Amino acid sequence: MRSARPIPGNPWPHDMSISVEDDPHALLELLWVRDVYGLRPPGDVPPPLADPPTARRSPRDATASSNAWSVLWRGALTHLADLDPLPLIAKIESTAPGSDERRALLEQLRGPTWRDRFGAEAFDASFSDWVSRRVQERVAGHRAPLHEHPERRALHTLIPAWRAGLVRVIEIPCRGEFTRIAGSSALLVTAETRADPERYAEALTVFAARAQSGS
Repeated sequence: MRSARPIPGNPWPHDMSISVEDDPHALLELLWVRDVYGLRPPGDVPPPLADPPTARRSPRDATASSNAWSVLWRGALTHLADLDPLPLIAKIESTAPGSDERRALLEQLRGPTWRDRFGAEAFDASFSDWVSRRVQERVAGHRAPLHEHPERRALHTLIPAWRAGLVRVIEIPCRGEFTRIAGSSALLVTAETRADPERYAEALTVFAARAQSGS
């Protein structure tokens, strides 16, 4: 949401633009893979999915897969946090369909994925059903009145976070709370946190404080 000049009576700053990534596909695939294979990746990783896979599988090498998962997670999150898609999309539109140049640009736009590293074996019909449920949830959320949207309800803390450099909020459908600053301008939160005005306000305050302290 952005306008060329202030709108009387609108508390949203006319020049503030915040993108919300509530369908970060590469991250969702990684979270699905972790839970469906029961991986235990090392490092700072999100909690389990709020709507986990019902069927589980055994990975060929649990340790190697878990370690690879952590590397891919960090890479995919960093890529999404720092991504400026418009220049890449413009370049893609100017290339020939099926060309090596277009494929390379699409990979650059997509970033690192589990599919590229290990194939699509984990993504069966149950994954498609899970994605469909998420689409329905997102559509229902987007249909809510404007004043009920999470960013509107947390506007008093969103504005300071934006002034401190926030441009992107990344939402993941995991249990509980997992708030992390990603890159210099993105905030990662769970769907539960973003849906709770108090917890979301706290997360935005964390971003503003961290950015202002320079740490």
